[in-house]
Amino acid sequence: MIRYLIIICITFFSISSLAQEETHSETTTYYFIRHAEKDRSDSSEKDAHLTKEGHQRAQNWSIILQHIPFDAVYSTNFNRTKETAQPTAENNRLEIIEYNVSSSYDEAFKEATKGKTVLVVGHSNTIPEFVNAVIGQEKYNDIEDSNNGNIYIVTIGNGTTSDVLLTIN
Repeated sequence: MIRYLIIICITFFSISSLAQEETHSETTTYYFIRHAEKDRSDSSEKDAHLTKEGHQRAQNWSIILQHIPFDAVYSTNFNRTKETAQPTAENNRLEIIEYNVSSSYDEAFKEATKGKTVLVVGHSNTIPEFVNAVIGQEKYNDIEDSNNGNIYIVTIGNGTTSDVLLTIN
């Protein structure tokens, strides 16, 4: 009888220990996209809105990403990035969180997004920089100005980081 009790106790502690390990090995997944097509009709306008095509692309992103349950949606403080993020944020019943590109992947961001699934919308130069910071290497270059269809997916979990770049046009 004691032998069975010892086996049960060992089994219980083993399962409990595994459950604690799983809790600590949270997976964080980031989806990074550049803003959709912006209105270039006024070259002096730094905070341009999206064009009709840009609004359609933003809607298309929300359809492409519709089965991903986002925990947060981040955007820079520009009309074009917020307008790109808005349909996906609405689909997930989330408010857009503004971030500063100069301190994008800092400790506060890491802690706020740990174990979550996050969409980040930025710019042709800031998104590759952000992805490179997350993966810890200089892998991605600035996005061509005519390309609004890149999506970078970065997953961090169990001590490993993986990344993939897809282009959806």
